[in-house]
Parts: sequence; structure tokens; C-alpha cells
Amino acid sequence: MLTIPGLEPIDLLIIGHFTKDITPQGPVLGGTAAYSARTAQALGLRVGVVTAWAEDVDHSLLDLPDLTVVNDSSDQTTTFENLETAKGRVQTVQPIAPSLDYYHVPQLWREAPYVHIAPVLHEVNPAIARNFPDAEILLTPQGWLRQWSSKGEVDCAEWPEARYILRQVTAAVISEEDVRCNLEVIKDLAEAAPILVVTLGENGAMLYQDGDEILVDAPETKSVDTTGAGDIFATAFFVRYCQTQDAREAVQFANQVAADSITRPGLAGAPSKKDISNLIIEVE
Repeated sequence: MLTIPGLEPIDLLIIGHFTKDITPQGPVLGGTAAYSARTAQALGLRVGVVTAWAEDVDHSLLDLPDLTVVNDSSDQTTTFENLETAKGRVQTVQPIAPSLDYYHVPQLWREAPYVHIAPVLHEVNPAIARNFPDAEILLTPQGWLRQWSSKGEVDCAEWPEARYILRQVTAAVISEEDVRCNLEVIKDLAEAAPILVVTLGENGAMLYQDGDEILVDAPETKSVDTTGAGDIFATAFFVRYCQTQDAREAVQFANQVAADSITRPGLAGAPSKKDISNLIIEVE
């Protein structure tokens, strides 16, 4: 049982690795947990992140009120790089930080009403969802849909626990690229999850709920950097849906937030509270 003096209660618990993303401008902080944390904080939630990394890239963009990070201190950070080759873009990863499990979650945070499970590379134990029976479980399973070679080359993978885990969640969000746009895989996931949203880039997002498929268009936006847009979308959708219980409206709102995010590079694309206030007015 992990007890850390001075911690405050939170509304949203996020579990997943911060990453080091290698870019032409140098290494930057990345990972679903980082993008989700900034977005949720801007949406007015008290946020706690459980992660493992070496704190070896600038993390000043996460120095925000109501955002606290508990780090299982590591001597390395999960590191991704996208390489352009003759066969197209190849994503590689190495090194990889240690795995995360329920015992890493501080006792006080185990009572959070919302839990976002956010693996990037199998670092979160899939069984962790059952440890939060009273919480809304929100899932971005991207990291469970990946595998990597001995050279660190990342590729799509089967997810054998999918049906078991998806039946335990409130909602899940994936990208069409996570499953290579395979409609059969998407339909299988949609049958298991109460709500599944599949992001389609500039084409918006497809909502699967109660047997229905609803395409929600995204606003046209001039893109500067799409990195993290899917993570920002997912968090905006989760929070909005939990507040309104209106999944279609939550997708519309998340599309607005994600479209705004790609006008700025990297983690700076995550919204501010002012950005969110303006977007809420537009949606309503």
C-alpha cells in the first residue's frame, strides 16, 4: 500500500508512461499520460498521474495547479522515434521504462471517480481495471495493440484480452491506425465495449454505441503538428461524456478540442482553460 504524505484527492487518475519523443528539434516530453494530464487539467479536473520515467526531458508544461505526478523513478524513459524510410514511416522504441501496476497507485488516489488507463507499450497490467470497482474506467488501449521487434520496430498486434477488458470500461478510444483500419477488428471491439470511439484524423471520429455507428465530422483546420491529437481527443471526450452522458455531443466537443490542438506543436497543443472556455461556447 503506497502512502505519500502531502498528496491531495484527485478527480482523474491517469496510469501510463511519459515518453521521450525524438523529433528534428530534439527530444520532447510525450505519451498519452502527458497529453491527457494537461487536457484534463484545462477542463477543470484535479489530476494525478502514475508513471515511470527518468525525468530527462523538459516537463515544465506539466507544472500546473491541480496536476500531480507520482513517478516510479526509473533510470530510463520509454523513447520513441519516427523514421522515414523507402518503405514509409517506421516507428522505433528503445529503451523502455519499468511496468506499472496497482501497487504503484497511492492509497488516496485509489478512490478517484475517474480512471484513465493509458498504456503506450504494454507497460500497464491489463488486470488493473478490476481494482477500481466504483470508478468510471476510461481506456485508450493503443499500447496493448502494439508489438515490437528485437530492433525496436513497432507494429500492430493482436489484443487477446480485448473482450474481457472492454466489458469493464465505461468508454474506450482508439485510432483507426491502431488496427490498420481493419473494420473487422473495429467491429469486434465495438461489440465488447459499451462505447467505442475510433478517431479518423481529418475525417473526424466514428462513435459506436448501442449497435449504432455515428460519424461525427471534424472542423477543417490548418495542421502544424498532429502529435498527441488523439490523446487530447480521447481525454476531452471522456471528460465531456462523464459530465453530460451524451456521447455524440462529447465526440463533437472532442473534435473541436483536437482540431484546435494541431495548430500548435507537441505538448503545447494541449488546450488551456481559456481555449476550453471558447470551445464550450461554440459547441453549445
